[in-house]
Amino acid sequence: MKKTPVFLESLVTNMLRLRAICPFSWRVFQFRPISCEPLIIQMNKCTDEEQMFGFIERNKAILSEKQVGCAFDMLWKLQKQKTSLLKNAEYVRDHPQFLTLHNLATNKFKLMNDDTLVNVLYVTQQFAGEAHDPLVEALVTEAWRRLERFDIKLLSEFSSCLADQHLYFSPLMGKIADIVHRNLETTQDLRLKSTMLLMSEDLTGEQALAVLGAMGDMESRNSCLIKRVTSVLHKHLDGYKPLELLKITQELTFLHFQRKEFFAKLRELLLSYLKNSFIPTEVSVLVRAISLLPSPHLDEVGISRIEAVLPQCDLNNLSSFATSVLRWIQHDHMYLDNMTAKQLKLLQKLDHYGRQRLQHSNSLDLLRKELKSLKGNTFPESLLEEMIATLQHFMDDINYINVGEIASFISSTDYLSTLLLDRIASVAVQQIEKIHPFTIPAIIRPFSVLNYDPPQRDEFLGTCVQHLNSYLGILDPFILVFLGFSLATLEYFPEDLLKAIFNIKFLARLDSQLEILSPSRSARVQFHLMELNRSVCLECPEFQIPWFHDRFCQQYNKGIGGMDGTQQQIFKMLAEVLGGINCVKASVLTPYYHKVDFECILDKRKKPLPYGSHNIALGQLPEMPWESNIEIVGSRLPPGAERIALEFLDSKALCRNIPHMKGKSAMKKRHLEILGYRVIQISQFEWNSMALSTKDARMDYLRECIFGEVKSCL
Repeated sequence: MKKTPVFLESLVTNMLRLRAICPFSWRVFQFRPISCEPLIIQMNKCTDEEQMFGFIERNKAILSEKQVGCAFDMLWKLQKQKTSLLKNAEYVRDHPQFLTLHNLATNKFKLMNDDTLVNVLYVTQQFAGEAHDPLVEALVTEAWRRLERFDIKLLSEFSSCLADQHLYFSPLMGKIADIVHRNLETTQDLRLKSTMLLMSEDLTGEQALAVLGAMGDMESRNSCLIKRVTSVLHKHLDGYKPLELLKITQELTFLHFQRKEFFAKLRELLLSYLKNSFIPTEVSVLVRAISLLPSPHLDEVGISRIEAVLPQCDLNNLSSFATSVLRWIQHDHMYLDNMTAKQLKLLQKLDHYGRQRLQHSNSLDLLRKELKSLKGNTFPESLLEEMIATLQHFMDDINYINVGEIASFISSTDYLSTLLLDRIASVAVQQIEKIHPFTIPAIIRPFSVLNYDPPQRDEFLGTCVQHLNSYLGILDPFILVFLGFSLATLEYFPEDLLKAIFNIKFLARLDSQLEILSPSRSARVQFHLMELNRSVCLECPEFQIPWFHDRFCQQYNKGIGGMDGTQQQIFKMLAEVLGGINCVKASVLTPYYHKVDFECILDKRKKPLPYGSHNIALGQLPEMPWESNIEIVGSRLPPGAERIALEFLDSKALCRNIPHMKGKSAMKKRHLEILGYRVIQISQFEWNSMALSTKDARMDYLRECIFGEVKSCL
């Protein structure tokens, strides 16, 4: 691999610390019509969305930033006249000319005046379908830069937009609070004051619930604030509805809150609601909340209430019930054998009604509405196969409208259905012009997760990436990183995409936006960026993209502990097979920081070579990489010797239905082989099988893997 110049590596190492320090942007002079009035008058005469979209299509080349803002305003005025706001919002959001207007705003938002900027932010949020709309994030960032010059009215509107995004405790909301505090005597806007009350000492029941949700979003475990908020919640507990009680239970469980008196009252209230509820969705909400409590046991009355609503339940309710019952079984089996038997019978009934509902499905459109809020990895194992069979039955109905939703669901199941994936690839290739560009990452993801290449792989991936190329500059940076990683697992490295990610401007933008994410989500984005960086360095050295994640990896790997009981058992067996504990290493970090479960070296006669004093003892942290992170291994081994990596694959590394390696495990194997390893991968299903139920059988198995010709023991 070619070495990167020192100055360039130093530059890239600091990319993620860059911040925008200039309060103003250079403006590009543009020729505009002498008067904006005629076009705005035309917009004001539009009586429905189709007329507005026709106007945008005709005038998109000449619209100024003021006219773009007026177009957003008109669409929102028309939207508010509709009786079905949600349905009409989807129609507007999915219209091609709304995407045109979206792109115009992305290109012109820095030229907008403050009022137009905040108004476009508000309207865009109302129509936003993506969890993280890139235009919303760009507008928030620009508004942040202008914050000090906003008047109180604009601060009020902007803080409401942030509240809609649950950013109550973001640094930005704190900045607004500081400005308000400095101008408190002149602040008359009640809406702004009510938003700021979320940070005050006196909270209403509704405000306490909002603050609790914000704390959960930001993973804030401030004990003083939790104590104050829960004190308010306890006071108002009788007034909350079932869905609000579920939210309280979820957030307090996540925040590790432990107060017996509070949970006792909460349990009593939930059971009281449950005994008088006959609505399936409400019953499932209450049962789910009870299952999250420290003592999740449900009595016979509760079980009877579940059984009574089963015939009316949809797949969401049935899945929620199944998850709750499994929690009870895990908790109760040590105490109440008789009750556990009843819970197992309840699981059988849930399975029966789930299968019945799937078998009676007669429309993919109706089925996908139930799939929207379902996660495949929480779907009961017994029903997953039936669900996949039902989707295969409706396979011909998959089209450009629903392909993204179907792909997202399959990604979450870990179930490899080549028929469904081939259909998704075919729809993407044939109907690409009708597919919304921002749906592309969701379409690619199941192929990455499940490590599957459709027959027309290159055409499929090429078509998808080409369709997205024009939008790389405005796509949510987090999504762009995830997309790059998904393609890397498939050994697909489009140069335009990599150039869009690995440049100072993009990484600075990513770095600034990581600040408003929760710690766990921020860490997940950073980890995927590291994995993409590693993959490009190892698999595409010709791009000369430097490795700049040493410090991140060193911090990340500080949390790696010693070996557990099973690993110590395997370590001892390997030591016996190889001739001593000095012939095997455990938890080894390679160059580029892949963690290898066990490593050994054989000479050219296939005899183990000892590591001498460099070996680690049981229970200690792994060593740091054994040579420079930008060098490929091999030169330090004796002639003819080979370095072996033994990887034990748990259930998460394999598909749920067949012993097929998922994308991340396959990519790691490629990387280890590039680094000079012979890789032996052993699945836990094989290791724990009846054939390997004795120590002697396992020892023979390891000998065959290491000294024989077997390179993968899957």
